[in-house]
Amino acid sequence: MTYWLMTACSIDTHMIGCDSTLPPSHFKLCQNTHSLKQSSTNTRRSMDQVKSGGNLMAIKEQDSGELSQETIQELIHQSQEAKKYSYCSYSKFRVGCALLTLDNHVFTGCNVENACYNLGLCAERNAMSTAVAQGHTAFKAIAISSDMKDQFIYPCGGCRQFMREFGSSWNVYMSKPDGSYLKMSVSQLLPHSFGPDDLTMKK
Repeated sequence: MTYWLMTACSIDTHMIGCDSTLPPSHFKLCQNTHSLKQSSTNTRRSMDQVKSGGNLMAIKEQDSGELSQETIQELIHQSQEAKKYSYCSYSKFRVGCALLTLDNHVFTGCNVENACYNLGLCAERNAMSTAVAQGHTAFKAIAISSDMKDQFIYPCGGCRQFMREFGSSWNVYMSKPDGSYLKMSVSQLLPHSFGPDDLTMKK
């Protein structure tokens, strides 16, 4: 399977977006050597990463029910990269995330704060909103990163409910700067939750 990564092309105080006006032919593919070594055989790799103009990325993974450790670590790495763009002038608390969709795309996001504090946006909601704007509403996993070294970064209550909107069985990887992580499902993070199905219940 091939996973395509959409990173934020611009950041303002409202949201993170990706420039979708550029045609695929605009991007020139080159191999990212961060986590790969050149293979001289035709053996299929468990994961392969390709960059395109800094904005588009593909990860190839063997088809299985669980994400490989390579893919999990790559998602965490991408969340750490997204964290670098955090706009956190007030809290100084950087957060980044990488969202893997069911149809093999990856979207990254960071937190964006605002002088009107309650208008700030979390990294997770930025990534999910960008994915939805690109036509993706089914997700496999999300990796979250921060600068906290002594504990994992958990999504806030609002982000947990936002995740729940798109299902309760997909996974959340909460990480530390050293790459270690804790895996929990959305249903574990938000048990006995309220979701879209509840709106169809007989009243």
